[in-house]
Amino acid sequence: MDPTLSLIGRTSPLLADDITKYSSELFDKISSSKFLVIGGAGSIGSAVTREIFKRNPKILHVVDISENNMVELVRDIRSSIGYNDGEFATFAIDCGSDIFDSFIRTGPGYDYVLNLSALKHVRSEKDPFTLMRMIDVNVFNTDKTMKQALELGAKKYFCVSTDKAANPVNMMGASKRIMEMFLMRRSLEIPVSTARFANVAFSDGSLLYGFNRRIEKNQPLSAPNDVRRYFVTPQESGELCLMSCLLGDNRDVFFPKLNYDLNLITFSEIAERYLHNLGYTPVHCTTEEEARVRVEELKTQHKYPVYFFSSDTTGEKDFEEFYTENEVLDMNRFIALGVIKNQPIYDQVLLDLFTTVIQDLRARGSWNRFDLINLFNTMIPEFAHKETGKFLDNKM
Repeated sequence: MDPTLSLIGRTSPLLADDITKYSSELFDKISSSKFLVIGGAGSIGSAVTREIFKRNPKILHVVDISENNMVELVRDIRSSIGYNDGEFATFAIDCGSDIFDSFIRTGPGYDYVLNLSALKHVRSEKDPFTLMRMIDVNVFNTDKTMKQALELGAKKYFCVSTDKAANPVNMMGASKRIMEMFLMRRSLEIPVSTARFANVAFSDGSLLYGFNRRIEKNQPLSAPNDVRRYFVTPQESGELCLMSCLLGDNRDVFFPKLNYDLNLITFSEIAERYLHNLGYTPVHCTTEEEARVRVEELKTQHKYPVYFFSSDTTGEKDFEEFYTENEVLDMNRFIALGVIKNQPIYDQVLLDLFTTVIQDLRARGSWNRFDLINLFNTMIPEFAHKETGKFLDNKM
């Protein structure tokens, strides 16, 4: 059993029964098809790539901006799964560049295009420049690559959304909600499906990933004790994306059936379980400084300093949800997955306004966070942006 499961409070894999039920259909579709995975070397992207690779696709091309992550992806696949009969190749390219445009235009063509590239951190809204890049990556690159998939004659386009798109309180979640609006418009031209899912445990850059780095560097663990989150394992994230891409109908949004009472868990709870698994007893410190200076002292006693705190940073939601009360659900097709059934509803005027305002701001060469927050409020009238003036970069 994946040891991550016990840390996030579960005893069995979430999607095992669904994967078994549809195993033949998944294998048949993958083994006869050509795939392009964009952002395929990140945590979710590499999990998706592994799921596709082990089912013997005809072509599997992976694009990612991170050369180092790409190298690790190849080493990991070769060292675990090995080889298959199809063509497997990786390309260290930015999907927003003209180099990518040339690559996809002159390539072999693909049956399925999966886009896993994203700026996913709430902390990315701290400054206007990173926030503008988030809009570029999460919204405009998605629309661009979907148009390119259409022009190539792809059967299906998949991209990943987030549970934070349901009743968003931060700009990251709102950017994904706006992305979903652009998807609805493009879905009239090419089939698309997506997924909203929980935090991927120990994914690159996540707080839990940081626990490993802190232990390696003899640094204390720090986490909020009041923020509750749903978690899935990396393999489950790959399986969820694969199921949505290959089995979802046009405009479907897949999400995991996780139980509010059983599966929501705080980061501080996971930190304590994590330390217990390593043989340490957590010692609660009252300040960051106390936690920093006590590491060496406590480690000799098989103890470890932790600093837990109440969250007060911008954009942090107290709990997470996968859908809103206004969305139509199919909860019966799959055992462990729910599906949001969408109609192609979008506001052309709003989408044009969004595009024009962003183009004008960039042409002007200057903008601030509130220019973008106000635009998001126009796009999503119910957007309840949680602004506190404090950001995660000011936390340990």
